[in-house]
Amino acid sequence: MSGTKTDHELTAAETADLHADLQQQPAHDVVSRAVIKNGVLAAAEDPQAAVRLNRTFSVELDTGKVSNQKHSGRCWLFSTLNTIRHQFAAKYNVKDFELSQSYLFFWDKVERANIFYDNILRTADKPLDDREVAFYLSRPGDDGGQWAMGAALVQKYGVVPASAMPESFNTNDTTGFATTLNLKLRKDALALRQLVADGASEDQIATTRAQALKEVYRMAAYSFGEPPTTFDLEYKDDKHQYHRDAGLTPQGFFEKYFDIDLDDYVVISNSPDKPFDQLYSLPSQDNIVGGKHITFLNLPMAELKRTAIAQLQSGEAVWFGNDVLQQMSRERGFLDSQLFKTADLFGVDLSLTKAQRLATGEAEVTHAMTLTGVDLVDSDPTRWKVENSWGEKNGDKGYFVMTDDWMDDFVYEVVVHKRFLTPEQRAVLATTPKALPAWDSLQ
Repeated sequence: MSGTKTDHELTAAETADLHADLQQQPAHDVVSRAVIKNGVLAAAEDPQAAVRLNRTFSVELDTGKVSNQKHSGRCWLFSTLNTIRHQFAAKYNVKDFELSQSYLFFWDKVERANIFYDNILRTADKPLDDREVAFYLSRPGDDGGQWAMGAALVQKYGVVPASAMPESFNTNDTTGFATTLNLKLRKDALALRQLVADGASEDQIATTRAQALKEVYRMAAYSFGEPPTTFDLEYKDDKHQYHRDAGLTPQGFFEKYFDIDLDDYVVISNSPDKPFDQLYSLPSQDNIVGGKHITFLNLPMAELKRTAIAQLQSGEAVWFGNDVLQQMSRERGFLDSQLFKTADLFGVDLSLTKAQRLATGEAEVTHAMTLTGVDLVDSDPTRWKVENSWGEKNGDKGYFVMTDDWMDDFVYEVVVHKRFLTPEQRAVLATTPKALPAWDSLQ
């Protein structure tokens, strides 16, 4: 058999050589004591990060208190509603106005179960270990999501103030509900697949499916409360003037008070493991049958920054998807690619390109936040102001600061108005998107 031999057993001579190499490293004992005593990140932290992350911004939106997703994966929904509520706050002079995440989260659970059943029935002829089927079964009741999913929910169900459907134990900590829902959806999937395998009639399958969805609705209603169909809007503005508008519907409230057409916005991605200047879709993660589809216009990083800066300069916040767990200090609210110099600490080369990190699974879109400011020097960004949804005890009252290098390395999506695109980029939006598989790096 030709080729490279793959099996290699370590010998005593080789382990002795490993030890000898360690002893030859400069100050190896000093480094070892620092790492063992303080941990890898504390030993590697760059004290100059605080200088780079000065919280002064030449462009800064006037925003209020941050929201708090607590122990849940609803960042995508919080960030979507943050961008919307800031527009309401500016127009009606009520800085700390908050929309209900619980309301849209309820409908997301029901809608996502509905489309899950469609996907299970569509793939019922494939084995359970088929990659697509396994993907659906791996996360049927997942909290996470994309901007387009939040936009689709708003377009179909409208919005309500936080006071009309406040947070509950199960929205603040989704663990118990998510675990139970995952179990139920997987059981439903097996039942539906078995009906297809047994040659059951369409009526029998439809009846079973309808009953399963009723049970999901019941579970969500028991856990979060049933969503309001009407409510009274009451608030005091920042000048302490009282306002009341009675008998609003969620859809009517959105249409009356929010001057925003979500179809005018586009998700720009920076995924250099794929060709740029092309439109992509992610049908496996759409959450509403007949709703907005998840699409990405893949562009170079310079275009993400250009459009995000333009939108901030126009007075509007920017939703962005990122890998927040990389080079981040939660307590201090720092996002800096050089925050922890682990490569220097260990004396190893840890460099990968963004494309390489995406291709190998090192990079993930783990979080969504909101850009509310940027510092420009000679028109170039140096750092960004970030509104997070982790409450006021992190960072500067919940606000983080991000270096421009961190944006290059760990930001993968921004949502901007189409007017900030070039004519050539808008033309790409009219093309048929290339469908990405469920396991793509942008999922």
